[in-house]
Amino acid sequence: MGENLTRKIIRKHLVSGELKAGSDISIKIDQTLTQDATGTLAYLQFEAMKILRVKTELSVSYVDHNTLQEGFENFDDHLFLQSFAAKYGIYFSKPGNGICHQLHTERFAVPGKTLLGSDSHTPTSGGMGMLAIGAGGLDVALAMSGEAFNLTMPKVVKVELKGELSAWVSAKDVILELLKRLTVKGGVGKVFEYSGEGVASLELPDRATICNMGAELGATTSIFPSDAVTKAFLKLEKREKSWVELLADNDAEYDETIVIELAGLVPLAAKPHSPDNVSAVSSLKGVKVNQVIVGSCTNSSYRDLMAVWHIVKGKKISPNVSFAVAPGSRQVLELLARNGVLADLIKAGARILETACGPCIGMGQAPCSGGVTLRTFNRNFKGRSGTADASVYLVSPETAAYSALLGEISDPSALGVMPEIKLPAALEIDDSLILAPSNSPEQVEVLRGPNIKPLPDFKVPGELIVGNVLIKLGDNITTDDIMPAGAKILPLRSNIPAISQFVFSRLDKDFAKKALEAGGGFIVGGTNYGQGSSREHAAIAPKYLGVKAVIAKSFARMHFANLINFGILPLVFADEKDYEKVDAGDVLKIENYHSQLKTGLLTVSNTAKGFEFKAKAALSERQVSILLAGSLLNAAGKKG
Repeated sequence: MGENLTRKIIRKHLVSGELKAGSDISIKIDQTLTQDATGTLAYLQFEAMKILRVKTELSVSYVDHNTLQEGFENFDDHLFLQSFAAKYGIYFSKPGNGICHQLHTERFAVPGKTLLGSDSHTPTSGGMGMLAIGAGGLDVALAMSGEAFNLTMPKVVKVELKGELSAWVSAKDVILELLKRLTVKGGVGKVFEYSGEGVASLELPDRATICNMGAELGATTSIFPSDAVTKAFLKLEKREKSWVELLADNDAEYDETIVIELAGLVPLAAKPHSPDNVSAVSSLKGVKVNQVIVGSCTNSSYRDLMAVWHIVKGKKISPNVSFAVAPGSRQVLELLARNGVLADLIKAGARILETACGPCIGMGQAPCSGGVTLRTFNRNFKGRSGTADASVYLVSPETAAYSALLGEISDPSALGVMPEIKLPAALEIDDSLILAPSNSPEQVEVLRGPNIKPLPDFKVPGELIVGNVLIKLGDNITTDDIMPAGAKILPLRSNIPAISQFVFSRLDKDFAKKALEAGGGFIVGGTNYGQGSSREHAAIAPKYLGVKAVIAKSFARMHFANLINFGILPLVFADEKDYEKVDAGDVLKIENYHSQLKTGLLTVSNTAKGFEFKAKAALSERQVSILLAGSLLNAAGKKG
């Protein structure tokens, strides 16, 4: 039998292991990317390895998250990132150049290559035919040092797209349909590989949108073939030499198959407060809207904003709606400025935001109290917008624009015939805000503001782990719940003692104080614990507070790996009924930790209630060694 595209790329990059779903493998990484909210810590970790130059084919440091400069911290960290990149062989994309995923697709993504990024939406470049995976910053730092990336060989799911999308239905509706079918847990341990005749009808930005939100499924990544559409996009970006045709074999095998009839899809919306809470837009007719924002790494391309323009040009936004547009890159913004679209958007009533992540991570544009906001983003977790009681709906650019005109959630299908939206015939490429690394690195001084603190030490654990249950949580706890983002907290990302004070602050404002006073302890969670972003601060900050283990019903992939990387033991209840028996305040104890860990099944004593239960440690030998060493840096002998 033939081979699918995912396995072809993995096979070419395989360093160790076998291509058997569920087995441990390691792969060579060609490219890495970081953004400023995760990059500062990743580069501090890389620096601790005492390596003089990155060993990847290409590494890029983007600034797109912390561009709201209320204090000195963000600008100081940008200068650290710029000087660090110059010294260690990394390309640096300056603030204002755009969002990392949009930019990487435009300027650097190469079909058939591997990309590891310290951002959960790194799979966006799968639209280019890359094997693009999100990971914690420490994994990215190790990849930059030349180490292979370790992962579990995923299942490969064929998503067969049939036919073409109807008028005013877009790529956002395709991925929302998948989320509706599979939920936010449905992609764990899987790669979604798109195929079928419907693929040819999707432009590169459409494919990028679908791959971007594959992260919300919990997937390892998503990927499209590299075909004539890919070649045309690379030619437009004056990178045609990077194109290679990459297709699955005609008789390729897959672990699962999903069929989507594109013509049968309708405009969809993810309702509060989860990306999988999906309904038809038509069923939400009449819901009044206070705010509409088009942007984020999901839907800020030229194609997306041209669709918005076709809907609002010559009209006025509802007086009851605050309407904002954030182009995904400087290239997109300049194109809109040159062809007159930007002027028409402004005339319609749009507020033009910076080419950055901004509102998607709670960095500005918070909705009104109790407000309804429609966003073309990828996540609508409660409180992520910056307003705790806001209702956030995730929609396509088409639905967003039409709803902004009418002041209520509205189905754009009512607009009738849809105009053809084409990419421009030619582009003027300007990479002046992408700085190449220095040819004289020994002369570069890395600039460090007072907010940048050294990495904390990670001690080797003893044979006895004991502590209070500091907090008990339900299902689908997100990394936003664990380590919130936003304008107040994100500037502290390079200062672990300071940022640790905000761990679980939205759920328990006294958590950090209680954890420190108790000398650390345990966290108990439900299913899919740690879903969401790749931010390793959601592991390293609890570790700083003394958290020793998390016992949950199940974990999200990236957070599970990050917990291990920083020496926090992730355990799964062997019997989920035991979850009900454990409460906050109970005292848990694990004896003979080292020997028990190696068995994969640990006995946990609840000394407060006088019973024992079993918990599984589904770990590889490598992961066991990391935990026993206290951290990945310790285990790799990279620290100091």
